Amino acid sequence: MENAMFCYQCEQTAGGKGCVKMGVCGKTPEVAGLQDVLIHSLKGIGYYGWQIIQAGGKIDTLTYKFVMDTMFSTLTNVNFDPERFVSYIQESNKIKSQLKEQLGDKAKFAPAEADYVAPATKEEMLKDAQNFGIMTDQSMDMNIRSLQQTLIYGFKGMAAYAHHALVLGKKDEEVGNFFFKGLAATLDKSLGVPDWLGLCMELGKTNFKCMEMLDAANTGEYGNPEPTEILISRKAGPFIVISGHDMKDLKQLLEQTEGKGINIYTHGEMIPAHGYPELKKHKHLIGNFGTAWQNQQKEFDNLPGCVLMTTNCLMTPRDSYSDRIFATSIVGFSDMPYIEEHNGRKDFTPIINKALELRGFKEDEPERKITVGFGHHAVLSNAGKIVEAVKSGEIKHFFLIGGCDGARPGRSYYTDFADKTPHNTLMLTLACGKYRFNYKDFGTLAGFPRLLDVGQCNDSFSAIRIAVALAKAFNCGVNELPLTLVLSWYEQKAVAILLTLLSLDIHNIYIGPTLPAFFTPDVLQTLVEKFKIKLVSTAEKDIEAILGANALKA
Repeated sequence: MENAMFCYQCEQTAGGKGCVKMGVCGKTPEVAGLQDVLIHSLKGIGYYGWQIIQAGGKIDTLTYKFVMDTMFSTLTNVNFDPERFVSYIQESNKIKSQLKEQLGDKAKFAPAEADYVAPATKEEMLKDAQNFGIMTDQSMDMNIRSLQQTLIYGFKGMAAYAHHALVLGKKDEEVGNFFFKGLAATLDKSLGVPDWLGLCMELGKTNFKCMEMLDAANTGEYGNPEPTEILISRKAGPFIVISGHDMKDLKQLLEQTEGKGINIYTHGEMIPAHGYPELKKHKHLIGNFGTAWQNQQKEFDNLPGCVLMTTNCLMTPRDSYSDRIFATSIVGFSDMPYIEEHNGRKDFTPIINKALELRGFKEDEPERKITVGFGHHAVLSNAGKIVEAVKSGEIKHFFLIGGCDGARPGRSYYTDFADKTPHNTLMLTLACGKYRFNYKDFGTLAGFPRLLDVGQCNDSFSAIRIAVALAKAFNCGVNELPLTLVLSWYEQKAVAILLTLLSLDIHNIYIGPTLPAFFTPDVLQTLVEKFKIKLVSTAEKDIEAILGANALKA
């Protein structure tokens, strides 16, 4: 192929079709090629691992961790460092060799694709990359390619959740085994469209279990989130902004900055941390800085403090803050300072010293606050009150408005939608999509804020738990509830969550601002017919379609 690369895994891919010269995210053709080699190597690891599992064997924790971490590393806006991918590919050769040895004589029946051994150098790897791109096999049925890529992207999203849980010591054999089953399936040329649809639905069910595991890991370590008022304005003094999802990194940073006069602000995906009792007890966890991930280049510009990126949503740093942004865990950029882990501990001394050197904000801003922490435990402890408010007619409808945020102008739809929801409806929100409207005061309803912040995409399990519990309380199915999901998507965790919702047979989901480029018309039509998925139009039209012609007057 003549293109320098091909990638269409995120919503903002070039022209809505695919990035072929340079990733819109900043991913270079070099990194794209290395990621293609890594994914192909993981397919082989999946094959051998699945054969071992089917023979009654077990996959060790280090191999489980390697698969989760490396799949996660290829997710949009996570890692841009080519040397990291070279290292992963080299390690994949070793792990594959170990699995082949564990499998024994049966390894000789492996397909040639599974037996691939990557070359030793980056230059040679990039030559091989030409054989492994998404569009390399032009003979592949386009619907099978579509569903196969949907599965792979779902795996990337689920790998993120499995990674976060494993950091806190939680793993699940069923979740891990399905990674090997699904990756092995990508080498099976006998599978047809129904098989791939089935695997995508199985991934959705497995991801629900994975998100449940992550919820148990977070709440077990830090307590159940509580509704908590947090500062969204600045305070004078040195500070560190921490972004991503890794609560353990935040906990260690809080402990190491205790008593040093450094304020800690969350950013983007880290905002739910303020609801956890074991984190918010640190009084220098002072508030949330900035908004969604795609605004970081503007919001970090000439920042008089430091930034710690933990697990994802990293953008190319501007020169004005490249000397004060640090990476750890899965994320990375060439030449970006990286905080290593040693025996479960990370030493944040370099970022602490830099923050003290920069001195921080010079004065306080007028205080502005919002409320977060409405996880499933907090909401369902008030389930009786909510049910009575619905029965009395005080609450007419529930909307879940959330998902990934991004830079497309069409994303103003979600702000318009929130603004136009009738005052007798209650809104739940989660993930970065909420930064479009979470600073607004929507008033109260039935004793609750009209906007309940459930958390980030990692907390989608909470939203599903709330919906299932309400359905049980009303003795009906989720699809019969006065509930509508209005979702925005950007990257692969959203794919995993959508597959989870579909695997639970949830219908009439509104999704936007555009549909995935990797969905063919046939695949899309299948999902529309089976699950009644709808593409968003305008806030007015969609609210009218959901609630009726007089809804906007309520």
